[in-house]
Amino acid sequence: MNRTGLFIALGLALIIGVVFGVHPELDLRLASLFYDPAIHDFPLRLNRGADFARNAAMWIAWAFALPSIVALIMKFIRPDRPLLVRGRTVAFLLLTMFLSAGVLTNFTFKSFWGRPRPVSVTEFSGSLPFVAWWDPRGRCPKNCSFISGEGATSFWTLAPAALAPPSWRPLAYTAAVVFGVVTSGLRMAFGGHFFTDVSIAGLVTFLVIWLLHGIIYRWASTRTTDDRIDAALTRLAWPGYRWSRKLFGRDVGPVPLL
Repeated sequence: MNRTGLFIALGLALIIGVVFGVHPELDLRLASLFYDPAIHDFPLRLNRGADFARNAAMWIAWAFALPSIVALIMKFIRPDRPLLVRGRTVAFLLLTMFLSAGVLTNFTFKSFWGRPRPVSVTEFSGSLPFVAWWDPRGRCPKNCSFISGEGATSFWTLAPAALAPPSWRPLAYTAAVVFGVVTSGLRMAFGGHFFTDVSIAGLVTFLVIWLLHGIIYRWASTRTTDDRIDAALTRLAWPGYRWSRKLFGRDVGPVPLL
């Protein structure tokens, strides 16, 4: 998570944004590679094996987050005990997942950016007009194409890759990028997203990861420790824990000094 990666991501975002903004028909050309006019559909989306691979990709991504999710739940159940996973790991993985695959994707862009999916546009036997990536005025009513939630989730694997041991980190980054590209390619092949939907989702996700990695791990003015995060979660969970203990006739007292 260094500046080189940031410059590469910003450069790609600029190139993709400008090229596909000036020539939006490129999105249609790339999508047409997966479309069969003889059956008026995207054949791969009818393939059970491909559909299983799509779902498996999401299971794999969430599997990386699962230990931190369990650790956070257990911390709220028993805040008197230390986290089962390092505090910074929990904060970094869950915040990046929440922001990239949750807030920015599903609760922001997809809710207010009415871009129809490839399967919905008239060029591919749909009923809605195609719009460029930068145009939020499409006629998609909900769960729209821009940006790709599954693309963001698959590229989110860059976050656990950033926590790999230094000797393994280049391989982990490579595997995460390949995983994101393949998963995003499947979404395009299904007619679920255009190239700009998945590529911009990946770049937005990387920028979120880069920023939070700096805040939590790298920058002296903001970086924290595992113990501080553990203590903060203890203070947050303690009132609920104390209330639940009182129901069984045992007052555990105020939050301990940490």
